[in-house]
Amino acid sequence: MRTEALEAIATRRSIRSFQDKPVSRQLLRLILEAARQAPSAGNCQARDIIVVQNAELRRQLSSAALGQEFIEEAPLVLVVCANPERSGRRYGERGRQLYCILDAAATVENILLAANALDLGACWVGAFRDELVRHILKLPKHLRPIAIIPVGHPAESAEPISRMPLEEFVHIDFYGSRYQGEAP
Repeated sequence: MRTEALEAIATRRSIRSFQDKPVSRQLLRLILEAARQAPSAGNCQARDIIVVQNAELRRQLSSAALGQEFIEEAPLVLVVCANPERSGRRYGERGRQLYCILDAAATVENILLAANALDLGACWVGAFRDELVRHILKLPKHLRPIAIIPVGHPAESAEPISRMPLEEFVHIDFYGSRYQGEAP
């Protein structure tokens, strides 16, 4: 049994404070490779990633993200965008409205887990002004920014946060039949 992935999942935390130290090209490449391996509907891979290293662009993204200054402080920011056209060609409206969002979300999670496994910190930022992010990054109209992810060497260690018990959200066979710790 391989437990490294489970450990990366269990120890992942949102990091919002970074050391003044760049992320190496090698680590960036490993994160991007992990992002590339994310599952996608029909293997359409309906997501694009913008790697932002420029300090002024990071400052502008921080402003677009309602003043979340830690975005600016990270040495590296990844912006994950849904690409509705890519999945829409195969799945029509459902691909444009849903599958591309799922593809992007799976990509974000792979980035977060890879960063954690590489002893880097990262945070999924979803609160931002879409149109401003589009403008800053010169995104084509069809791309939809889904997440801003600051990445860097952590300057903090985040404590575990509480999670809802399984019995609160897991149901067996139909909604309302609560999971009680038994094997499904």
